[in-house]
Amino acid sequence: MKLAGRLAHIDPFYVMECAKVAQEIARSPECDPALGGEPMIYLNIGEPDFTAPAPVIAAAEVALRAGRTQYTDAVGLPALRERISRWYATRWGVDVPARRIVVTAGASAGLQLVCQALFEAGDEVLMPDPSYPCNRHFVAATGATARLVPTTPASRFQLDAAHVREHWTPHTRGVLLATPSNPTGTSIAPDELARIVEVVREKGGIAIVDEIYQGLSYDPAFERCALALGDDIVSVNSFSKYFSMTGWRLGWLVLPEALVEPVERLAQNLYICASSIAQHAAIACFDADSLAECEHRRAAFRERRDFIVPALQKLGIQVPVVPDGAFYVWADCSRFASSSWDFAMQLMKTAHVALTPGKDFGPAHASTYFRLSFATAMPQLQETVRRLARELDR
Repeated sequence: MKLAGRLAHIDPFYVMECAKVAQEIARSPECDPALGGEPMIYLNIGEPDFTAPAPVIAAAEVALRAGRTQYTDAVGLPALRERISRWYATRWGVDVPARRIVVTAGASAGLQLVCQALFEAGDEVLMPDPSYPCNRHFVAATGATARLVPTTPASRFQLDAAHVREHWTPHTRGVLLATPSNPTGTSIAPDELARIVEVVREKGGIAIVDEIYQGLSYDPAFERCALALGDDIVSVNSFSKYFSMTGWRLGWLVLPEALVEPVERLAQNLYICASSIAQHAAIACFDADSLAECEHRRAAFRERRDFIVPALQKLGIQVPVVPDGAFYVWADCSRFASSSWDFAMQLMKTAHVALTPGKDFGPAHASTYFRLSFATAMPQLQETVRRLARELDR
C-alpha cells in the first residue's frame, strides 16, 4: 500500500506510546495490589481527574431524553455561541460577537480547520520549542512547515518578539503560540504577547493563540485573554481542561470576520458539526454553579502545583520556571540521566510512575527535560514523591 508523503513529516505521538508501555507494566504482577505490588501512578496524560460539572451532566441527560441529537449548524448551536460570547464579556472583559465564534469537535479539530484555511505547501509557521506536538503536525498536514524556535528559561520557554523578528523569513506565514503552554505550564506575559502581535502585523502574518488552558491560571499577572489585542487574532479554545470535558470532544474558535465563512465551509465538509449532545450540555458550563465548581477545581490544581514543584526541587529535579497555569511541570532530569526517555522508562519500571519524556515536544530539550502532569489527586502526588525519593536514592 502506498501511503501519502505527508506521513513522513508526522512523528508518532510519544505521549501515547509511553502510555502503552505504562499500561503494559501496570498489568504485570508487580503492579497488582492483590499480589503485594504497587499500582501504576499516571502523571503522563494531560487529563483532569475531575469530570464535567454536575449541571453539564444534567443538561446532557435532558438533551438525550428530549431527542436533541440531530445535526447542528456547522458553526455550532446559536445558544452556545451566545453563551461563549457572554463569558468573554463577563470573565475577560472582551467584546467577542457570537458570529465570530465557531464551535468545533475539540480544539484539535479547530486547529486543523484553521491550518487548512490558512497554510499550504511552502509556508512556514513559527512555534516555540518545546511545544505541543500535535500543533506542529496540524501545520505539517497542510504541507506547510512548523519551524521550531529553541527557547530557554529566560523567555519562560516561550517565543518573544525578538525571536519572532529574528526567525521571520519570506516564507513565514504566522505564529502558533500557546499560553499557558503544554508542556511547560508557562504563559507569555501580556506585554510581550502584545509585542509579538505587533511584529506579526508588521510582517503581514497571522497570530494563532492556543488558549485551551485559559481559566487555569494561578498568577494574576498572566491571567489575560489574547483577544484583547484585537479582532485579527485567532484564538483556539476547548471545554476539555477548565471545564473537565476531555472525552466530550468540544472546543471553539474565535476568528477574524473574514475567516469565519472559509472555516465554516471546511467544517461542513470535514465534520458536519460537533457533537450535538456535547453542545447542548456545554451551555450549562456557563451557569453560576458550574463556574463556581470550576473555580474550586482551579484552586485544587494550584494546591497540587504548590506541593509538587518544591517536592521535585528537594529531590534534585530542577524546575527552572514555576508553571503559572495549566497542570504541567517541565522538569530537568539531567542530574540523574543523560536521556529523559531512559529516565522516564526506568521510573515506569521501578517506581511505577508514568511520566512523559521530552522527546514529544521538540528537539531542543528532548534529552534533558520531562513533563509531569499534576492533574491527579494529592494522595497520588504524595505517593509519587515517596517513590521517586526511593528510586533516586539508589
